[in-house]
Amino acid sequence: MSGILSVVATPIGNLEDITLRALRVLREADAVACEDTRVGGHLLSLLNLPPKPLISIHQHSEDHSISSTIERIQNGERIAYISDAGTPNVNDPGGKLVEAAYAADCEIETIPGASAVTAAIAVCGFPMEHFRYLGFIPLKKHRASTLATIGTESDASIFFESTHRIEKTMNELAKTLQQDRIIYLGRELTKKFETHYRGTIREVLEKLAQGSLKGEFVCIVGPMTRIKDPSRRREA
Repeated sequence: MSGILSVVATPIGNLEDITLRALRVLREADAVACEDTRVGGHLLSLLNLPPKPLISIHQHSEDHSISSTIERIQNGERIAYISDAGTPNVNDPGGKLVEAAYAADCEIETIPGASAVTAAIAVCGFPMEHFRYLGFIPLKKHRASTLATIGTESDASIFFESTHRIEKTMNELAKTLQQDRIIYLGRELTKKFETHYRGTIREVLEKLAQGSLKGEFVCIVGPMTRIKDPSRRREA
């Protein structure tokens, strides 16, 4: 009897964001496939879940790691896949495992939950019917062209940036954006020091200079057509 691959979203920083369904599935799983077994094992401990056999599935995983996991599913086991944080397959290697599961005609289920992308969309204040998701901005190759494309794109663009590069990236982006285009920057979303910055990129850079650069950032460059913003009219 075939088992099932459960793709499970986990918190991006606040343990209270784990869902009841995710807790049940992780508790029932025969094994947990992880982007990083150390991170995965620590998370299970923090959630007071019983220890589970952990399977390492990372971007350099060899075929036998994935094929042996698929074989376990075919033999009737429930395997849960979790990333280091948030919804799997957004900037992590879980897609290889899911692709192999489809190829082997395994049953697959999604256990939705926290995501930095949707968390930022919820509070950015832009119309987000259409947007481009870019992951992390390239470090070298295609970096300039990526930033230039964001500046000319009429729809909203979403990307992640690290604490070490956020200021540099914002300064580079400032060279490509219209001066009055509004952006949103979320720092440490769902965590204790969650911070929201919104305004022109120059205004956001000024606010960044007055605050902390520590943590992970999500940036949303608003649509090209500027929306009416009552708070900014009052300042005028």
